[in-house]
Amino acid sequence: MTDATVRPARSDEVRRIGALTVEAYRAGGYITGSGTGYATVLADADARFRSAELLVAVDGAGGLLGTVTLALPGTPFAEISRAGELEFRMLAVTPEARGRGVGESLVRAAIARARDLALHRVVLCSSVEMTPAHQLYERLGFARLPARDWQPGPEVRLIAFALDL
Repeated sequence: MTDATVRPARSDEVRRIGALTVEAYRAGGYITGSGTGYATVLADADARFRSAELLVAVDGAGGLLGTVTLALPGTPFAEISRAGELEFRMLAVTPEARGRGVGESLVRAAIARARDLALHRVVLCSSVEMTPAHQLYERLGFARLPARDWQPGPEVRLIAFALDL
């Protein structure tokens, strides 16, 4: 595991969180360019901070290592969640922190938050190309939820996962 601490994001961190998210997705080859398309959504951590729960993983010196967005059904960042479910999105870890358990710590924090809220399931959707993330989800007990797979655009296919609590 990691020595990272997961905590709620602070308002003074949102700009850096947005940049971290874009950097992580770009380093993984999941987005190209900047300023348009999904990169713009990823960069707008302020919107996530205002409309969802935004968590960060930080090192001992307070440096940002990763982030995840938590959304309840019917809120602006929820895509596939239903009543009784917590959805997490935009899991991102800096390239330098990959392989240190930061992503796992963030997912475990999402699961713990769902339990704190007495919810019965955690759900997410992920691009078919994000196979390293899929391996993490499966290792933590998530199972595919094909009934909620969807396509937000003609060239983007998202697959769903769920963990029953």
